[in-house]
Amino acid sequence: MTFRAPVSEYEFLLNNVTGYNEIAATDRFAEAPSDVVSAILNEAGKMCDEVLAPLQRNGDLTPAYLENGVLRTSPGFADGFKAIAEGGWIGMSAPEQYGGMALPLTVATAVNEMMAGACLSLQLAPLMSQGQIEALEHHASDAIKELYLPKLISGEWSGTMNLTEPQAGSDVGALSSKAEPNGDGTYAVTGQKIYISWGDNDFCENICHLVLARLPDGAPGTKGISLFLVPKFLPDADGNPGKANGLKVVSLEHKMGLHGSPTCVMQYDGATGWLVGKEHGGMAAMFTMMNNARLGVGGQGVGAGEGAYQHALAYALERKQGKTASGFIADHADVRRMLMEMKADLFASRAILLACAQAIDLQTATGEKDWAARAAFLTPIAKAFGTDTGIRVSETGVQVHGGMGFIEETGAAQYYRDVRVTAIYEGTNGIQSMDLVARKMMDGGETAFALIDEIEEQAERARATHPNMAESVWQACESLREATEWLVAQEDMQDRFAGSVPYLRAFARVLGGHYHLAAAMADQGGAREKLARFYITRMLPEHASLLAHAQAGAAGTFALSLDELAG
Repeated sequence: MTFRAPVSEYEFLLNNVTGYNEIAATDRFAEAPSDVVSAILNEAGKMCDEVLAPLQRNGDLTPAYLENGVLRTSPGFADGFKAIAEGGWIGMSAPEQYGGMALPLTVATAVNEMMAGACLSLQLAPLMSQGQIEALEHHASDAIKELYLPKLISGEWSGTMNLTEPQAGSDVGALSSKAEPNGDGTYAVTGQKIYISWGDNDFCENICHLVLARLPDGAPGTKGISLFLVPKFLPDADGNPGKANGLKVVSLEHKMGLHGSPTCVMQYDGATGWLVGKEHGGMAAMFTMMNNARLGVGGQGVGAGEGAYQHALAYALERKQGKTASGFIADHADVRRMLMEMKADLFASRAILLACAQAIDLQTATGEKDWAARAAFLTPIAKAFGTDTGIRVSETGVQVHGGMGFIEETGAAQYYRDVRVTAIYEGTNGIQSMDLVARKMMDGGETAFALIDEIEEQAERARATHPNMAESVWQACESLREATEWLVAQEDMQDRFAGSVPYLRAFARVLGGHYHLAAAMADQGGAREKLARFYITRMLPEHASLLAHAQAGAAGTFALSLDELAG
């Protein structure tokens, strides 16, 4: 089927819902007004539709593989990456002095999501480079920046991040990789890393790995970890790839999906690396990359969901079965319900992504701590709800296809298989939820309450034109306020953690109602008002059961002993 990048959806959201004009009004981003952004989105959409989308099935049917130690990528992926690189899409938000466009992250978020919808396996490669670019920009020495950033931004070189080890998954502090000083300003890095997305490819001159390892005097746990830049080929005096470094791809993981994206087991044997940031400051430097990646992964979820929705809709509009007004299954009530839920949730999660990205941009442009706090608060919601939405929409897409959805030839199952990992990597969605109710509420809930106040203020304004929808959003917001007050009051963190997942989902549900209401106000009598009514009437009420779960405490969660669980 043909994929169509959701350019018009983004234009509507930016101009009517999330308030992009506030970004364009800053000195930092004055050269990126709405009309320029629209032209950029249309150009990116054309690349997604014409170049990337045709590669979607190639990655699944002809996966990347190792041949005598050399990684071979899926057919067409080299040309696809070249198109991304030559279009400047890797360095969209990177500094101009190194060859980037210096565009708002909001714009990069939109483009990345469209690329993910077209071909998720390939889009993961530039996403990794973007995260590394940001980490180096904030933490690397000037010498490293001058050599590596132009190469990463141009796509001549690509980047990865290496955190996970066989014995240390989410508990990064348990890593065993070590780094020994070489006496010349470089370090010998030794250890094994697993689950390294795009750990190698056959279309970039060099692969640059950011690797977490412990120096000889590094303390146990996360406080003793440092970050090192370890290239596949050591740059020569002219900055070109020289001799091979002491690292290799041991094997590729055999995965449920994302077959076109090589997930590598990496071995480092005294590989030469350069310190990025301060000694023992690796986690702070790596989190710069991870936070960028968490927003990006949320976009991957939404993108895959968009692809699945378009795939399912196309099938529903051509499949004849039973008696309907049009003759096609799209007019069966239950199929229509599924399609409406898919579309409504994609709109909500896409708006949350943009709101998070815009908070980051406004913090960058203004330096105001309130924007930084909002960006930090929205990041786990954007990541978890975006990926949960992608999974749910993709699974529903299989259901819309009926029996044909279970048949691989239709391509419906690929979206579900590909997107499923997004709820796991860059911090599982459970970890995102725990972060939301713990670290992100260390301010006593101040940031959460500020958001809740804004939602209620808009609902009050909306009463004049949409009284019923406005009342539903306002009431849901009051319930969210009460639940937030309860969470903040809990001193036992287990009581917060036990309900953290439903709390995050409830917050996202209410945010979704908020953005749908804004869309209804901007498109009175139009399709978006109708979609908003569907979401607020039928999907927003889920918040009540979620908040009941969130406030139930931990006792019931631990009511069964481990023996009883197994019994």
